[in-house]
Amino acid sequence: MENNFIKSVKVSLIIIYLVIAAGSIVRMTGSGMGCPDWPKCFGYWIPPTERSQLDWLPNHEYAKGQVIILDQELRIAERSFNSRLNYDPKNWEHYTKHDYALFNPYHTWIEYLNRLLGALAGLAVLVMTVLSFWLKKKKKIIPIISFLILLGMVFQAWLGKTVVDSNLLPYRITIHMVMALLIVLGLIILLFISRKKTIPIPASPLMKILAISAIALTLFQIGLGTQVRQFVDLKMHQQTSEWLNPAPLKFYIHRSLSLIVLMVHLTLFWMLLKIKLNLRIFNQILGLIGLEIFTGILMFYFDFPFSSQPLHLIIAALLFGAQSLFIFRIIVK
Repeated sequence: MENNFIKSVKVSLIIIYLVIAAGSIVRMTGSGMGCPDWPKCFGYWIPPTERSQLDWLPNHEYAKGQVIILDQELRIAERSFNSRLNYDPKNWEHYTKHDYALFNPYHTWIEYLNRLLGALAGLAVLVMTVLSFWLKKKKKIIPIISFLILLGMVFQAWLGKTVVDSNLLPYRITIHMVMALLIVLGLIILLFISRKKTIPIPASPLMKILAISAIALTLFQIGLGTQVRQFVDLKMHQQTSEWLNPAPLKFYIHRSLSLIVLMVHLTLFWMLLKIKLNLRIFNQILGLIGLEIFTGILMFYFDFPFSSQPLHLIIAALLFGAQSLFIFRIIVK
């Protein structure tokens, strides 16, 4: 059962990372409002594929909660009914959570697939949580952490709803992203405490402080990066090709902090060399930092080439996970 639980944690972690990648693709393609309601999409469990499906139709059966677009506004069916020859406003209410009333099948299905991945992640975490209770005699903390992660997934789903209801307010997107990383952290903790005994690392207090500072900087960088991305999104809507000209102050802070993150990790690398310790996880951290800086350079100097933005975010999320595992290796005996 223990092996099955560990496999379920790994599967959950992989799917969470896929959700993060899918969310980045949603952002890159501007598909965040592809489904203007939640949890359904235009009132359907399977989204429409053509704009005509959202027109009001006479002699048509409508289900409660189904959405139409009328006069460039969303209208939602108050109850299930069959329409007659003429539109009856008594059967419909205005959708008041936001005023976004556009349909783009490309955006709709990108956002819908993102939601399906989110639901799959929730199912994986649920299975993991159920399996965790078989290990409560070995380590009582395992089912507790698993259940907290499950609650985190429920909260994350609610956050997703608030992001859509707010028509993609930047600070809510940032909170949504940070919550995803906290779930990643919880899964990393489960992997660590479920592990077989490993050789302890003789880390000095300074090394521990630097490692914790590094992960805090990374988390701040990810949050700041979402704000920079919001600035770029605005420029895209203005249909300008010079997306970072002029660049906001937060961009320069973001770029400068990336160099600080690199310097901190090079210092840690030097400290590990001094004690003749070659850690695979730390080598992976350095590689991820290099890739993160490289994709950042691509975005700035080559006008955000396709896929560079999702790669930048998923690498940052992988970096956060690797840093978390490294910290547990040097702090927890």
